[in-house]
Amino acid sequence: MFTYEQRVRLELEEWKRKMTKKPSIVNQLTKGIQGKINQWMPEQVQSFITKSIKHMVQGVLIGSEYITKEPLLLDVSLEGRERRVIERLDFYKKLAAAEGAGTGAGGILLGLADFPLLLGIKMKFLFDTAVIYGFDISKYTERLYILYLFQLAFSNDQRRREIYYLIRTWEETIQLLPRHYDEMDWKTFQQEYRDYLDIAKLLQLVPGIGAVIGAYVNYQLLDTLGETAMNGYRLRILN
Repeated sequence: MFTYEQRVRLELEEWKRKMTKKPSIVNQLTKGIQGKINQWMPEQVQSFITKSIKHMVQGVLIGSEYITKEPLLLDVSLEGRERRVIERLDFYKKLAAAEGAGTGAGGILLGLADFPLLLGIKMKFLFDTAVIYGFDISKYTERLYILYLFQLAFSNDQRRREIYYLIRTWEETIQLLPRHYDEMDWKTFQQEYRDYLDIAKLLQLVPGIGAVIGAYVNYQLLDTLGETAMNGYRLRILN
């Protein structure tokens, strides 16, 4: 019978293979469709999304709005930590689903409000997760790691592989990262995230079906983020 850590190591190896797989034809076709959607998307909407993401990044790197008050856990097993992470993930998935249903039911205006609200939920989960795994989120480099995990979860196959290699060699990567948030590549960051919000997510803006779409998609997005965050921290702890 496998121990908990042995099972986690097997899951981590499977996740590594997933992160390094080559871009699929479906992914390339999807990116082409998303590019068309971006061309049709009004400039005001694109600007709103970009500003929301920039505000979120600034909040992560220099603010305190996502800081959790929970203390760092010491002398806790990996299994104990991950039980707590799963509990937090379940809470945030339900919160995101409720928020998506509420904003989706309101049509375009409230649907747009979902973007910054969902960003906040995702970031709060990542900060909570970092603390539970025992990392000091007051450090600038740990906050950068959180942003890279966010990108890893919500990027296309090609970009995902690039980010994975950066976090796999994190101690080397941090020597090359920007030391001030103004040096962050806002355009690439927001473009990758916006592109990831596929047709289903954009349907949340449609009155009538937006509530159902919003609840389902938000729940799934948090599920994806949870898998990425857990394996991202496993990568550092078990290596």
